[in-house]
Amino acid sequence: MQWNPHDYAKNSDAQLQWAKEIRSRLSLNGSESVLDVGCGDGKITADFAQALPHGRVIGIDSAPEMIDYANATYLIENLSFACIDARSLTFSNQFDLIFSNAVLHWVDDHPAFLKGASLALKPNGRLITSCGGAGDAIDILTAFSEIVTQAPWNAYFPTFRNPYYFYGTAEYETWLKAAGLKIDRLELVPKDITHSGASGLSGWLRTAWLPFTQAVPELERDRFIAAVTQTYLAKFPLDANGLSHVRMVQLEVEAHR
Repeated sequence: MQWNPHDYAKNSDAQLQWAKEIRSRLSLNGSESVLDVGCGDGKITADFAQALPHGRVIGIDSAPEMIDYANATYLIENLSFACIDARSLTFSNQFDLIFSNAVLHWVDDHPAFLKGASLALKPNGRLITSCGGAGDAIDILTAFSEIVTQAPWNAYFPTFRNPYYFYGTAEYETWLKAAGLKIDRLELVPKDITHSGASGLSGWLRTAWLPFTQAVPELERDRFIAAVTQTYLAKFPLDANGLSHVRMVQLEVEAHR
């Protein structure tokens, strides 16, 4: 997949808001060392760095275009970025906190991530993650499944499957314990994500649903996204304030080494 960091930066306010909500509950003292896994365009990582003036924050992502954008955009003394895959962490005993928001549902090997995270944490260091969980975005996935089976789009989707890795608490409890992490909280949490009008919803689909949108040739992509948007809004219309609503489910994990 080829990410567009400029487009992502414009259409990821919900992710930033969720991250700020999580950070507000962490009781940080300002001197922690933090690893942000799947930092994307870097806005959440920069928010951490500004909140930790005496700490150190590293943002990692497997997409080089995202890391290039983050390095060029956020010039903060205690902040750095690196192109590293979440499944291949090589840090050892370095971080007070490992944080990841709206990322791990892209990762196909969560046990590998958890093992690397456990090794990267200091004793009593915390792991705080939030990602799509079991049942996430089911209505959007239904809209996609309807469109990709219709002509002319079915030519680009010979098969349909959910391309994301949405897990429940049972799997995660087993994986966390196997990685040597002690569970403080493990929960599936319903969320409501809103976007401004059909254009806001379309922008989010274009930015965040790349396994679908990039399967369609670029010249036809806007028409495909419009079809999915219209199909979704026909079942879930805009509210009185012109906002679209999408039911999400987040798997929220709090654990420590």
